[in-house]
Amino acid sequence: MLEQWHAFLADPWPLLFTGAGFTWYGGFIGGFGAVTWYIRRHGLSWVEVMDAGAPAIALGHAIGRIGCHLAGDGDWGPPTTLPWGVAYTRAIVGWDFPPGVRVHPTPLYEMIAYLLVFAILWSRRAAPRQPGSLFWGYLLLSGTARFLLEFVRVNPPFLFGLSEAQVISVFLVAVGAFMLMRREEQPAVAAPLSRLAREKRR
Repeated sequence: MLEQWHAFLADPWPLLFTGAGFTWYGGFIGGFGAVTWYIRRHGLSWVEVMDAGAPAIALGHAIGRIGCHLAGDGDWGPPTTLPWGVAYTRAIVGWDFPPGVRVHPTPLYEMIAYLLVFAILWSRRAAPRQPGSLFWGYLLLSGTARFLLEFVRVNPPFLFGLSEAQVISVFLVAVGAFMLMRREEQPAVAAPLSRLAREKRR
């Protein structure tokens, strides 16, 4: 909706109930709000829940990009002559390129990037660290990955020559970096145990 705000105001129903789904950041922001509400309602630790979910978010994003690639939902890159270029001739959003033209398979690039983010976060999950560092690290890493990958996508410029996703990515990177620097001032602690693990230790 943010990417097509004027069209949404003119006729909101097609965008609200589109079969193509919404952009990733819209789902992330909505999910973030819903999880925060659930945490507050049940008296859970916000940083522990976010740390626990950060690797799963990265892995889920990587898996989701496989679907984007198979469906051809329009998030590919510019034409390329590289041997791994792809022609999305059956894309759900249509394919307007002439025969023989291939484009960067940006969804696959993003899948690889988020698998790396997942691997980094997963390797740090049991190490001594400051509470919240996994989630803030996720914001930093995922924001950086998306910012760079937008240069091989065909999204239109939104602000200062950057796409809307890049503008949001800059914000996420700034928040993640700031919070990680604040966490560095605190002593590292052992990774928190889940409730089930604590019960097993008794």
